Amino acid sequence: MRAIALPVVALAFAALAGCQTPSGGTPPAPSPEQAATGVTPNTFRMPTGSGCSGEVERFQAVIDNDLATGHTTKGVHTRVSSDISTARSTCAAGNEGGAIAQIRSTKAKFGYPG
Repeated sequence: MRAIALPVVALAFAALAGCQTPSGGTPPAPSPEQAATGVTPNTFRMPTGSGCSGEVERFQAVIDNDLATGHTTKGVHTRVSSDISTARSTCAAGNEGGAIAQIRSTKAKFGYPG
């Protein structure tokens, strides 16, 4: 039985070797128009910034991307964006802790990691 198994294993390895990426490296990423539905385009950039304004803008970018890639519905996007808008106003009023707490609460309510 071992004499038969060895050639089968060798054949399997040879078949898998043909699936490897060419030595030229990884293939280029598709353009946003060519990207598969549900995949974040390679042009996506997470906003930078510190404090509550950074937190607000980053969460808005995530929820916008989730809508664009089909990971959420327009209705959920609208509700989350409304909560983010409230946090944005709280932040602009100078209540850093309150705005960050609102973002964390919204993330928890809609199942996003804190």
